[in-house]
Amino acid sequence: MTNLHHGSCLCGAARFEISGDFQSFFLCHCSRCRKDSGSAHGANLFSTEARLNWLSGQDRVKTFRLPATRHQRSFCADCGSALPGAQMEGALLVVPAGSLDSVVPIRPNAHINVASRANWDEHLEDIPHLDGLPG
Repeated sequence: MTNLHHGSCLCGAARFEISGDFQSFFLCHCSRCRKDSGSAHGANLFSTEARLNWLSGQDRVKTFRLPATRHQRSFCADCGSALPGAQMEGALLVVPAGSLDSVVPIRPNAHINVASRANWDEHLEDIPHLDGLPG
């Protein structure tokens, strides 16, 4: 039986399903992924076998490719949410973990490009954890 994963953007314009398994899950701390996410790292799932099927909103998906690099990012043109995209001439499917509505089936394999992480991205487990918004 093929694993089926569902996802969408924040505004709901783009909805997709992915059939197949993910081979890896990396938390990338490079400056490009930090800019893509606006956070400490990008969190992306990778597969050379899974297939992406757009259920709606494929026409809303835009892809930015950084010139002279292999770096690219797909996103919803309406809300800006990160969305899956094929890379390396279709040989690799990259899926932002946060775009999935279904359970992420694997744990991250590694933090990568840690040497270029943000200066404030250390000992984050030491700061308070709140179950909701600060009061």
